[in-house]
Amino acid sequence: MLKKTLLAVTALFALAFVVLNMDVRPGRETSHSDTVVQPEQREICGTITRGETFFDIFRRHRLEIGELFKLKEASAGVHPLRDLRPGQPYKIVLDDDESIDSLSYWIDEDSILNVTRKDTGFYAEKEVIQYEKRTMHVSGIIQDSLIASMGEDSMKHTLALDLSDIFAWDIDFNTDLRNGDVFRIVVEGDYLDGEFRKYGNILSAEFVNSGETYKAYRYEHDGTAGYYDEKGRSVRKAFLRAPLNFRRISSGFSRSRLHPILKTYRPHHGIDYAAPMWTPVSAIGEGTIVFAGYKKGYGKVVEIRHPNGYRTLYGHLSKFGSGTKNRAKVRQGEVIGYVGSSGMSTGPHLHFEMRINNQPVNPLRVKGTRSESIPRSLMADFRKFRKSMDVQLAAAVLPVFASSDNNVPEKAGHNRL
Repeated sequence: MLKKTLLAVTALFALAFVVLNMDVRPGRETSHSDTVVQPEQREICGTITRGETFFDIFRRHRLEIGELFKLKEASAGVHPLRDLRPGQPYKIVLDDDESIDSLSYWIDEDSILNVTRKDTGFYAEKEVIQYEKRTMHVSGIIQDSLIASMGEDSMKHTLALDLSDIFAWDIDFNTDLRNGDVFRIVVEGDYLDGEFRKYGNILSAEFVNSGETYKAYRYEHDGTAGYYDEKGRSVRKAFLRAPLNFRRISSGFSRSRLHPILKTYRPHHGIDYAAPMWTPVSAIGEGTIVFAGYKKGYGKVVEIRHPNGYRTLYGHLSKFGSGTKNRAKVRQGEVIGYVGSSGMSTGPHLHFEMRINNQPVNPLRVKGTRSESIPRSLMADFRKFRKSMDVQLAAAVLPVFASSDNNVPEKAGHNRL
């Protein structure tokens, strides 16, 4: 009798265990296997190809086009889904019924568009990527060109352009560089999940060009960051070193490069820059266009009046820049035209002249006034910052020379603190 009672109690406990673990929600089968089944999500990940749209992606994966229209409407005020860049990653998450749960698109290196389904529809927001900042050193010895010496991957290419922007008022990176010139850079490295993703702000830089040393330090005051020399003076000046901007010439990343532009002095008062057709020509300083048209031997020419009696002339252009017309105001570095061979010219080049009070001067000898300096009240703090940066610059170890008869230096070094 006792044995039968124990068997009955055991059976009741077993039945109770099964009942407690059964899924008894309406519309569901009440089987034990449902207790381990979870709704599954499917992810569609990829990178945008040239000319590709989200319509193409939805059609390729047979997703509901009506959902795409809802996503576009939700994201319109944050980032239009039609504004896509090749190479940028995206992710689409689908529910178990193949409806869109969320869409993420990397707008650029600093932000992500996130669109998620809510009870009331889709909701879009821009997520700012939080990078971990680390201090990095990059250094090198010029061999052939700045980009070749820096390294030709895209991130080093961008860093080279940023460096050229800082020293654009003192060095013409198209013509002034010499093999053996030296550069050192202290720069922010942006890391995500412990992986290096891109370079950030250049904190300080040193460039030795033809034996002359130039330094620049990134210092912020009054909410604005700028670059200053060792004495706290802005590196910006009234005039750029040259009318052919290194960034624009080098903007298309390629293993081939523009040969250093040849300068030849002529009996007339000016400088000829040999450069390929359609190379952008920039105004070297702020001013007002006093003539944009055709003038005899100059061909298509632009003349600009600058403050303090300065005038510049840009001749033999192939065409004018957008907005280049008489009496138009121009900014320093603004494209005013493109290299050509109009007028009395034997080949594509830019003829450049500068005058002061209508007297011709050698543009290469005009230094130009600096725009501003650090306030005296902040100089003690700036000197402290400059001293710390000088220690960092000294730590940027130059690469070892390659073993060859010509003693040609290796490409730029790269190390992190």
